[in-house]
Amino acid sequence: MDKLHQYRIFVQVAEMGSFIKAAHALNVPRASMSAAVQQLESAVGTRLLHRTTRQVRLTADGAQLLERVRALLGDADDIEQLFQTRQRQVAGRLVVDVPSRIARRLIAPALPALLRKYPKLQLTLGSTDRAIDLVQEGVDCAVRVGSLSESRIVARPLGRLALINCASPAYLHERGMPKYPSELQAGHWAVGYASASSGREVPWEYRQGDRNVEMSVPARVTANNAESYIACCRAGLGLIQIPRFDVQYLLDSGELIEVMPAYRAESMEISLLYSHRRQRSRRLTVFVEWFEGLIRPHLEQ
Repeated sequence: MDKLHQYRIFVQVAEMGSFIKAAHALNVPRASMSAAVQQLESAVGTRLLHRTTRQVRLTADGAQLLERVRALLGDADDIEQLFQTRQRQVAGRLVVDVPSRIARRLIAPALPALLRKYPKLQLTLGSTDRAIDLVQEGVDCAVRVGSLSESRIVARPLGRLALINCASPAYLHERGMPKYPSELQAGHWAVGYASASSGREVPWEYRQGDRNVEMSVPARVTANNAESYIACCRAGLGLIQIPRFDVQYLLDSGELIEVMPAYRAESMEISLLYSHRRQRSRRLTVFVEWFEGLIRPHLEQ
């Protein structure tokens, strides 16, 4: 087994904290993973990983080697691809995780063209609305909307998504068209939205000058994912606040109507996340550039 392959195995095990998870991510037998790390430890003359039945942790020497190896592997990938054509560079499996609505409304319809251009690319598309550990779950990159708290990842801001208020024609026929936020606490209903990460219900918000105002609007039903949230609004159960791109087709068809355009919530940042800049593969670079073009028409200008 060549030394670069041993390094790749070592990095994968170190980042995922598990031989089993790393073996699955690289599609290599677990016994081969263990043997490769043992051979690497013998070659460098020191223990790189603490192994227990529950987890694998870096030793101090292992942590030092990890940073050097990441840079080395990045350079090796650049050299290997230096004289290859763009088409041949993009091959292998890419694991991405995106909010369910972005997967359904934007990515899935556009994927055939991407895969025709790069026929050797394989995409595993996860669709969640929760925070995930990219390294532990073997995800190459994720698309996230809103504020970020994870410090171990590289975040690439893409822009901001406009949030709008909307309701169904049936709801507005029954309850009337609100003009000001003050009207919402008497005679109107919202569809509640509970955060998938915290479980807490998100308050109704709107911008007033340079400040953000939060208020409580009565809700008869609360959803914890975007699909159910929008479905409840379409059913006439209340008003919602939602990124415009999520419901543009419903606005165009007249199934939903925007209300109180002067009292929108603050727009939300959308970002691409990945674990380490130096290990960004050619296929990840292609996906990042492709998704940037895909989301650009839906960003605030």
